[in-house]
Amino acid sequence: MINPSASGWIDKFFAKLKDNPHINNSSREFYLRVRETGFVYGHVVSFNDLDDAETKGWTSEETTKAALLNTLYALYRLVNQKENKTDFINQAIAFYREMTPEGFNPLKIVLPAGEPSHQLEAILEQRIKTNDNIISRNFSHILTNALLFMDVLAFRQYLLYHELPEKYLRRLEETVMGIVAIALTEKTEKSYYDDLILKLFESSVRYTKLSKINNGSITMPELDFAESELEKNYLLDMAGMAVWSDAVEEQTEIEFLYNLAGQLKLSRDIAKQSIESFDLFIEEYKNEIPYFKYSNPIKHFYGHAAKTVSLLITRNKKRLIKEISNNGELMLLLTHSTHRSLDEGEKKKVKKQLLEICKTVPSLTIFLLPGGSLLLPVLIKFIPKMLPTVFNENLDEE
Repeated sequence: MINPSASGWIDKFFAKLKDNPHINNSSREFYLRVRETGFVYGHVVSFNDLDDAETKGWTSEETTKAALLNTLYALYRLVNQKENKTDFINQAIAFYREMTPEGFNPLKIVLPAGEPSHQLEAILEQRIKTNDNIISRNFSHILTNALLFMDVLAFRQYLLYHELPEKYLRRLEETVMGIVAIALTEKTEKSYYDDLILKLFESSVRYTKLSKINNGSITMPELDFAESELEKNYLLDMAGMAVWSDAVEEQTEIEFLYNLAGQLKLSRDIAKQSIESFDLFIEEYKNEIPYFKYSNPIKHFYGHAAKTVSLLITRNKKRLIKEISNNGELMLLLTHSTHRSLDEGEKKKVKKQLLEICKTVPSLTIFLLPGGSLLLPVLIKFIPKMLPTVFNENLDEE
């Protein structure tokens, strides 16, 4: 049996993979096979080349970790049209070492000496744990784990160009989040929490050029960035997941997805398949996905996110006080935020400067990772409450 939590599991995983002379010949074929496993949707239900008996008893985190490895290797086979597990492992290690959002390397950990496969185990462990810590497990199945496919798209760029093109992850996240945000605006009848999550997306994406509000609407991000079929299909599926959140697709939402497919230069048949695929997936696996076990998952997310951020701030209170005290402008803006709404320019300054501080505090670097920016508004809200001394002193000086 393979135990993805025990040392040496990657070697066992590859040893147990079924002999499969078939290598995907097209990006579309590869994508459909990955989507069938549930990896694109953030809830893995199967492995294409591994017997079900090998995965029995795995936790969701173990399953996700193994699925990430399996998907990265399948992509390696697609791009290189060959089998070479040793080369793949070395390439994956090099890729994750280079994947450095906003100048911070989320995988800057002490890798074990010895076999490269053990080094990759440490990297994947950190990647999945980081993901799990950003947002509660129950919510991450439908959002944060779905963002793991961005690792796969970035790995493709690395394999093609032997380096991760500058700003690729930034543009990818901007486009994914922008499309999700605009998809949410297509709902003609929004609940209170639909509006909350829309505002969360608008305000919390890590990079500043995600979307602009013009006449009360969000502008569609530029889609010329998405050149490959993998990118285009993923963007379309993310939009479909967003409009499905109320379990009923309205005609306007369906038309939005067809129009988006057209802008991505995908056929209406592919858009139809995208809609039907997620409908069938949720119909079959809804009872297994923790997200759907709550009557209001968005409210559940906010509650768990608040607890997570509160704990992080409490544990790092002294360091935060020191860093914020050394930044007079940030301290002043946060003080103002306790008794008035900051304008857009001020909000951007707060986000940028807080992210700089997060880079210097190891426990807070989770806010710099894909999906971590979703918690930044919660962090901004909690800081004045959790650090009264700093702000009281500042108020006395005004």
